[in-house]
Amino acid sequence: MTNTTAAPARDHQSMHRLMNLMSLMTGDEKHGPAATSTLDAIWVLYDRVLRVTPDTVDAPGRDRFLLSKGHGPMAYYAVLAARGFFGEELLAEFGSYDSPLGHHPDRMLVPGAEIGSGSLGHGLPLAVGSVLGLRAQGLTDPRVWVLIGDAELDEGSNHEALAFAGPAGLEQLHTVVIDNASASYARPDGIAARFEAAGWSVDSVDGWDHEALYAAFTAPHPGRPRAVVVHVDPKN
Repeated sequence: MTNTTAAPARDHQSMHRLMNLMSLMTGDEKHGPAATSTLDAIWVLYDRVLRVTPDTVDAPGRDRFLLSKGHGPMAYYAVLAARGFFGEELLAEFGSYDSPLGHHPDRMLVPGAEIGSGSLGHGLPLAVGSVLGLRAQGLTDPRVWVLIGDAELDEGSNHEALAFAGPAGLEQLHTVVIDNASASYARPDGIAARFEAAGWSVDSVDGWDHEALYAAFTAPHPGRPRAVVVHVDPKN
């Protein structure tokens, strides 16, 4: 486990810009706190970890990022706009009738989105299937990342995917769990222990500490899938 005792190392300049981009998205059903809780983790992934750009969104060798926690997509949209996947002018149209940026991302409409989000518990099984599909094509270099919420672990589909991936040795699979203490049936010994028991490589980090996030995201884990439990303020 990673214990952070010093003040979190946060990229405040980037966060200020991203918060400004998020402020362009108005209207009902924004799920602002849910979006805010994911912003730092998604930014560190796209800024420093993921091997995908607007020019490689269809390249077979790209990394895949699957947003399973899709009911607060504003952070995801802000990061995609900041990285150039689509124009920032689209953000002001968020949630409108003819906007591609809906209250849940649609992979057919949002440039850079790998899956459509909506049903709790579907992201991790899709990520497992994505890794198996890549392996079947002989593509062992691309990494698959999925971001889920702690409450999604209440879903049986996630339990089955979690239990399968460890023994199967799905090294290409990476799961980021946003832990804001909202799960109804959490394990008494915590989320990390649940993944460890299934044979995953696991770390827990402060959700606002970008250096800790980067270190956890890039730690080697030969022969095992990787889970990073990201702790954020319970109000988020």
